[in-house]
Amino acid sequence: MDNRDISRLHGLRVAITGGTSGLGLALVEELCRRGARVAFVARDAQRVAELARRLPGTHGVAGDVARKDAIHPIAMQVAAALGGLDVLVNNASSLGPVPLAALADTECEDFEAALATNLLGPFRLTKALLGALAAAAREGRPALVVNISSDAAVNAYAGWGAYSASKAALAHLSRIWDEELREHGVRFVAHDPGDMDTPLHALAVPEADVSTLKSAALSAVELLARIEALLAREALPA
Repeated sequence: MDNRDISRLHGLRVAITGGTSGLGLALVEELCRRGARVAFVARDAQRVAELARRLPGTHGVAGDVARKDAIHPIAMQVAAALGGLDVLVNNASSLGPVPLAALADTECEDFEAALATNLLGPFRLTKALLGALAAAAREGRPALVVNISSDAAVNAYAGWGAYSASKAALAHLSRIWDEELREHGVRFVAHDPGDMDTPLHALAVPEADVSTLKSAALSAVELLARIEALLAREALPA
């Protein structure tokens, strides 16, 4: 029997942004296979509906986390669909300018777009769902927020300025929130999935040799292994 069939993720209530493409899609598929209760968010309503039909039991929410006015409708639909929330994965990401540009050549609007999706979106959605996560913690359930980061949050790569700055801020935001909320049973972690063969990477580096890139499916399995390890700790009872 596949060890993944015996999973601490079974029955867990999980929400994933950017859930119809790349790592987000791979997470939705793998979590569904392991028996988790999954809600996913993405901008394209047609793709959301198609994925929900392909994976019965999942709940698709069409919305853009970069838009402030979309956050509370998204949060309400997620919490209602799952009957609460145990794990939030802030995965939706924006590169900023495409093609990638040096900071001096980056338009203010492109920089703002990266911040809106990669930093403000996760901040706002997490705030909107903190009540549901805190309630899960009080019930003795896991309460975990995973913010998808990047090695670009640590290393300085020319051309990646808008993306890197937003991901660096997100990683530090994760550390601060974990420090502030761990006593309430809500934990935060920033996770770097590595360079993956995804549409976002292809948009950023179209000339990349995809044979050197990790598959989104493998990255999803690695992230879920990390989540399971966190859930196994005393601080995160399952």
